[in-house]
Amino acid sequence: MRQRSTPPCGTTPPERVNAELAPYAADDARSRGRRHREDGAGHRSEYQRDRDRIIHSAAFRRLEYKTQVFVNHEGDLFRTRLTHSVEVAQIARTIARSLRLHEDLCEAVSLAHDLGHTPFGHAGQDALDECMKPYGGFEHNAQSLRVVDELEDKYAEFLGLNLMFETREGILKHCSKARAEQLGEVAERFLSNRQTTLEAQLANRADEIAYNNHDIDDGLRARLLTIDQLRQVTLFRRHHDEVINRYGQITLKQQRHETIRRIINTLVTDLIAHSKRALIDAGITSLEDVRARPLPLIAFSPALSAENDELKRFLREHLYRHHQVYRMMVKAKRVIHGLFDAFIHDARLMPPDFHAQAQGLEAVEGAAGRARVVADYIAGMTDRYAIDEHERLFDPRRLR
Repeated sequence: MRQRSTPPCGTTPPERVNAELAPYAADDARSRGRRHREDGAGHRSEYQRDRDRIIHSAAFRRLEYKTQVFVNHEGDLFRTRLTHSVEVAQIARTIARSLRLHEDLCEAVSLAHDLGHTPFGHAGQDALDECMKPYGGFEHNAQSLRVVDELEDKYAEFLGLNLMFETREGILKHCSKARAEQLGEVAERFLSNRQTTLEAQLANRADEIAYNNHDIDDGLRARLLTIDQLRQVTLFRRHHDEVINRYGQITLKQQRHETIRRIINTLVTDLIAHSKRALIDAGITSLEDVRARPLPLIAFSPALSAENDELKRFLREHLYRHHQVYRMMVKAKRVIHGLFDAFIHDARLMPPDFHAQAQGLEAVEGAAGRARVVADYIAGMTDRYAIDEHERLFDPRRLR
């Protein structure tokens, strides 16, 4: 068993970073460290090092061909998990700088939060969870942690990416109590009702800002939504009115972009202002104060939170449940169920390395071990690969 490192992890972050951090920000010099001891990162902060490892991981590259709402082959201009993660990181760093939080940690969590997501967006996740119910279920946040802790295999001295505790903790933004009991220290807060770092809370809000607004953009460009429909939503209507009053009847493309950028700016500005006030009102002076709070401190004001919730309800009803999206979701679920059923009954249908892993884990954990490796294989697929693999298994005209 390799020894767990004890913080600090061998280096002091650049003086400039330390000087700019608020007293309640995460600080890699006071981190709980990495699972396996390593020498210092030299000219980089430890959270920069985490970000770089995430960017260079195979799982991160695969996000290019995993989609949000639209399946990859439906169009090249729709968001993917990769472009979404970059947008989240950009928003998170902007807010972190205003709040004097650790930008590198925000960026690392933002870029890694979807590494464990399945092909076909939430439809794929729901389908794989259904398949895994007899074996402990499937949670994509827990799978993201599994990717960085175990499944990435490129270093000689350890499995995974050996990320800092706070990065790993931030990746695990949701977790069931049953799963938390299995994961140990990194998930302890789900059992003790403690909070994660402000940086992780911020990445979670930036994720919400990014996906709501790019789903508006993609929905309009796909012609599944119309501006007239969206004007039913207070947040959209107010900013669309601003655009029309200022510019007149500009093109629909310009209306779309000008409105969305204003919505994002309003959400970001409100989040910064309300979170600053919450930190002051709560008397927060340290990270321990942050962790001890009953609720997250990074939040929208009540008024804007209500408007944002209205937007989310609209998108759920009019975009995610649109009949064209729904039909694709049903087909995607059939693909996931078909792949899982085939592999769980005959692990030799998987590539040799996954077959070997399934045999090894099954010997230790029984059928649940085999199922976990099958889930690893499927969750790591891109949309295109999952469709091709399904055809290879079930189309007799495909020989390989």
